[in-house]
Amino acid sequence: MPGDLVGTNLFNFQTNEFSLTKGPVFTQLLLADEINRTPPKTQAALLQCMHERAVTIDGETHDLGSGFMVIATQNPIEQQGTYPLPEAQLDRFLFKHVMSYPSAEEERAIVMRHGHRTTMPRLEEFGLTPVADLETLQAVRAAIAGIQLGDDIVAYIVDLVRSTREHPSLEFGASPRAANMLASSARAHAALAGRDYVIPDDVKQLATPVLRHRVVLAPGAEIEGLDADQVVAQIIERTAAPR
Repeated sequence: MPGDLVGTNLFNFQTNEFSLTKGPVFTQLLLADEINRTPPKTQAALLQCMHERAVTIDGETHDLGSGFMVIATQNPIEQQGTYPLPEAQLDRFLFKHVMSYPSAEEERAIVMRHGHRTTMPRLEEFGLTPVADLETLQAVRAAIAGIQLGDDIVAYIVDLVRSTREHPSLEFGASPRAANMLASSARAHAALAGRDYVIPDDVKQLATPVLRHRVVLAPGAEIEGLDADQVVAQIIERTAAPR
C-alpha cells in the first residue's frame, strides 16, 4: 500500500496525539527492488518524491533532502505478477539500463562466490565503504551545471526529442522533461571525458538510455518486431547532428 512506502500518521493513545511513522522513502538513496511487482497506487506514491524530493502525508509536506534519489530494478513485463509502470513515473527516471543474462564465465563466478548461500547476504557482508558525502555530491552537481552547452547542441537535443513524437513506429514520444534530462546527462558525460563543453557524441551516447523508457511503441511496430532501442537508433541516425 502507498502508506507502507511513504509512511502514515498513527494515533498514540498514550499522548492522545498523532505521530508520524516514516516509510522507506525517508532516506537519501532509495533502492526499490522489483518495483513493478507493486500495484499502481504504490508506484504512484513515488511521483512526488522523485519530482520534488518531498512527500505529503495528511496535508503536511516533508522534505526528503537534496540528496534523495531512487534506483530501481524491474522484472520483464511479460512475467506474471508484474504491473507496467505509469508513463508519468517512468519519465522521472533519468536512465533505463537493460541487463541481459550474465555470460557463462560470469555466471560461474557468481556461483563460486555465492553458491553457499540460500538468502540475500546482509549489507555489511558486502564490505561497502562511502566514497562521497552529500557535500561532495552537491559540489559535483554544481560543476556539471557549469559545463558549456552550445545553442547548436541544445537544438540537436530538442530535434531528437521532438522526432520521437513524429516517428510512425511510436504511439507516444518523449516529453519536454526528456530533453532536459538528456542535456543534463550529456553535460555529465562530457565532464567524465575531461571536457568542459558538450559535443554531439555525448548526446548520441546517452540518447538511448534516456529515451528508451519514455516512448511507447505503436501496435504496428510491435507486430513488426521492433523495440524502443531500434526506433531510437533510427531517430539518432536520421537526425542531423551539428558539425
